[in-house]
Amino acid sequence: MDFRLSDETLEWQQYCRKFAREVVRPAAPLHDREESVPYEVINAAYEWKLTGLEWLRTLQTDNEGLKGVIYAEELHWGCAGIALSISASMLCAAGIASSGTPEQIARWIPDVVGSKGNPRIGAYAVTEPSAGSDVKSLRTTAKRDGDDWVLNGTKTFISNGGIADVTVVVATVDPDLGHRGQASFVVTGDNPGLKLGHKESKLGIRASQTAEIVLEDCRVPGDALLGGDEKLQRKLERARSGQSSKASGALATFEITRPTVGASALGIAQAAYEWTLEYLWGRTDEGRPLLQEQRIQQVLADVATEIESARLLVWRAAWMGRNGVPMTGGQGSMSKLKGGDVAMWATTELMDLVGPEAQSTDCPLEKWFRDAKIYQLFEGTAQIQRLVIARMQTAEYAERLEFAKDVAEQAHSNGSANGAVVAQAPGNTPSATPAAEPQEAVV
Repeated sequence: MDFRLSDETLEWQQYCRKFAREVVRPAAPLHDREESVPYEVINAAYEWKLTGLEWLRTLQTDNEGLKGVIYAEELHWGCAGIALSISASMLCAAGIASSGTPEQIARWIPDVVGSKGNPRIGAYAVTEPSAGSDVKSLRTTAKRDGDDWVLNGTKTFISNGGIADVTVVVATVDPDLGHRGQASFVVTGDNPGLKLGHKESKLGIRASQTAEIVLEDCRVPGDALLGGDEKLQRKLERARSGQSSKASGALATFEITRPTVGASALGIAQAAYEWTLEYLWGRTDEGRPLLQEQRIQQVLADVATEIESARLLVWRAAWMGRNGVPMTGGQGSMSKLKGGDVAMWATTELMDLVGPEAQSTDCPLEKWFRDAKIYQLFEGTAQIQRLVIARMQTAEYAERLEFAKDVAEQAHSNGSANGAVVAQAPGNTPSATPAAEPQEAVV
């Protein structure tokens, strides 16, 4: 096992940091203050080949599986809200990739991610006023009407909501089946049945538009159903007959993106940690350098250790996802949980360390503190991640117990058979052979 990044990956990390430092950070204060969409930074990301089809090709050729999470961490080091404005389209693309047919993937993903000279924005609409982490409770409906589908409902807290060129909407086809009765649909931004509702004014990630979208008799063609009608009908038939099935499309999409969310939170924590070190450098208290004070060293050591620990969880999950290793122990959820918790805890600790100045809007710690909170909330709250991890760990343990039981039963069965043969073999009758010898033979 080699923990060193390859030269190519290191260059990628430095390139992403350069973009974050030179393009993202200078634009961050204005967009944070005005809660405006950073279109000029999004366009610059295309120029730098840090979004769009060329960026996707970079990820597709990444055998380590780390470029995506490194990208997320570095851009969030620049500004979480701007980074989310750029990368939220990828959640929409992931939704299409996880549920769509090859033809739908080829058709829609270019429309979601765009290219230089043709910038595009995507959105992924799952959350509703009465259904957040509880995906099976979605009330947005999709009903057949001839060759079309008609969608009705309200989605809330949607990143890029109302400004997206393409929105993937998760809706309920059969309410009696819970998440197994759901399907995903592609809705274009010019559809008259999709309307912008309330635009949220948020604590953090203020450069990322978060809004409610309203679907009122939103009519989409039959081929907007991701996966196609035959696949949906088979899924519904299995659910109605009680057969087991895979997790919902929405849950599958979130599992793909959880390491990236964890990495995003780490970018905030790393930015806050680096700034605090720079702030404390050269400062003294009664003539003694602050960085030599044990109370300060303790906090800095804990923050650095927690960041490194979370990063290893993120990188492991990203590697597993890229290399097709099943995350049966909840490794994806672990990475998201740890990253979000570390970001919130680290920014709080570092603000305490800096003191009253940290609460001023002139101090960047104040913004990082505000930005960090959402990473304990969206794409599955910290509490939900803990439930997921615990249940997956329990299921994995149960499988190991079942496997051990099968092995023991097989060994016992083989032992009994071998014992019978030994007992009947010439010269191995009980009267002619000591008791210990047949037992040794069986073992």
